[in-house]
Amino acid sequence: MAKQRRPLVSHIFTADPSAHVFNDKIYIYPSHDIPHDAEDNDNGDEYRMEDYHVLSLDNLDAECVDNGEALHMKNVPWVSKQMWAPDVAFKNGTYYLYFPARDKDGIFRIGVATSKTPVGPFEPEENYIQGSYSIDPASFVDDDGRAYLYYGGLWGGQLDKWTKGFFDEKAGQLEGDLDPERDAIGPMFCELTEDMKSFKG
Repeated sequence: MAKQRRPLVSHIFTADPSAHVFNDKIYIYPSHDIPHDAEDNDNGDEYRMEDYHVLSLDNLDAECVDNGEALHMKNVPWVSKQMWAPDVAFKNGTYYLYFPARDKDGIFRIGVATSKTPVGPFEPEENYIQGSYSIDPASFVDDDGRAYLYYGGLWGGQLDKWTKGFFDEKAGQLEGDLDPERDAIGPMFCELTEDMKSFKG
């Protein structure tokens, strides 16, 4: 008989986690939504995600531990709201938290924050990664030490707003459903610089 599993966490609302094993321990990096009464829409305007909590487990059968707030938007100068799904990479003896959030103009950008431990607290860079946009970053450090960041998302993720090579607020506002073949670019990826804080190109 298969072992019945319960949710890892139920005291906070979480979504879109990434998971990593660091030092033989499991770490989970989800987004964290605050309860709200706003109406849902395709832009995701109702989400009130203001911070990140890092979850950890000693093994798959262990209790899940909430290690508390790892980063809050009030500590990130360029963020206006909505810190969505993050990811983490480890290199150079440092943990790098990559996170999407809306800048002061309401455009989703990708930021980076660093910590010497996988649970934080994470110290954010003063500005977002130049050239970044959209949501859902996923990091990958190859065996040769080269690191990459993948990102992108439609509707709330705003890829439909970038078809002209710049942010166009009115793009994608068509009758009916968005046609991704016609109205959006695909997901993006860039190689990261050695310090893991910028795009090489």
